[in-house]
Amino acid sequence: MKPTLSIVIPCYNEAESLPVVLPELIRFVNERDYRLVITNDGSRDGSLIMLQEHFANEPRCKVVNHKVNRGYGGAIKSGIQAAETDYVITIDADGQHYLDDVDKLFKLVVEKDADMIVGSRKGQAEASAFRGLGKSIIRGIARFLMPMDIYDINSGMKIYSTELARKYIVLCPDTMAYSDIIALVFISQRHRVLEEPIRIKPRVAGDSTINVKTAYETIMEIINVVILFNPMRIFLTIAVCCVVFAVAWDIHIFRRGGGISTGSGMLVVSGFIFFMLGLVTEQLSQMRKMMVKK
Repeated sequence: MKPTLSIVIPCYNEAESLPVVLPELIRFVNERDYRLVITNDGSRDGSLIMLQEHFANEPRCKVVNHKVNRGYGGAIKSGIQAAETDYVITIDADGQHYLDDVDKLFKLVVEKDADMIVGSRKGQAEASAFRGLGKSIIRGIARFLMPMDIYDINSGMKIYSTELARKYIVLCPDTMAYSDIIALVFISQRHRVLEEPIRIKPRVAGDSTINVKTAYETIMEIINVVILFNPMRIFLTIAVCCVVFAVAWDIHIFRRGGGISTGSGMLVVSGFIFFMLGLVTEQLSQMRKMMVKK
């Protein structure tokens, strides 16, 4: 049986871009027999009315409505839950993604029998130097905590198995950090995650809502996911650092016959405590993994 695909789009106050984006999207899904699910995430600018008008006579298109804004990740989760196809692909409502890349990723995920393919923007210019720096920091932290080959984990265009997505979205936040976390969850669970270059064009209208708060939330969510699936990666690192600092602190005192100082002793004890915490959380992590796999 031929695999099926739903395009899932989160929408929040996109009334300016929707008149430009929707006609092309509707024509695209109708020509290919795809499905389109757009989640209106509590928009206050008439986006819902616009969506309902455009989708009134479109059997392949569906609108999911949130009365209250839940966030980028929350909107995608609702879209995934409403999808009735084998695969879902997420894109943004601001018109930045080329629809030709949807076809390319869908073909590739089927041919490669992948569980997820990330649309990579590597090498393309960032909207600003500040955003580029922020993304680089997030990628660096993610790679240190969870070794992986994927570069652009926070790309908004990802295609993945609907079944697996529904299984793991409970572990993902409702915030902008969703894009990073869903990729990390798939990777940590040893699913086949690939990366394929895509193109990006300027927004049709509006401004990005990504800011310093978004970066902070994303880093904290990454740490949470690593603690959930590989806690020793964090606790063992901290424990080793404590012991190394203790040795560096006390080595010259010990050589003079001064014994072990109070400060270095406390660092060694702290290292032991962090190591034991790591062992305990590792056991809890194994139990949580078994629950997720069921």
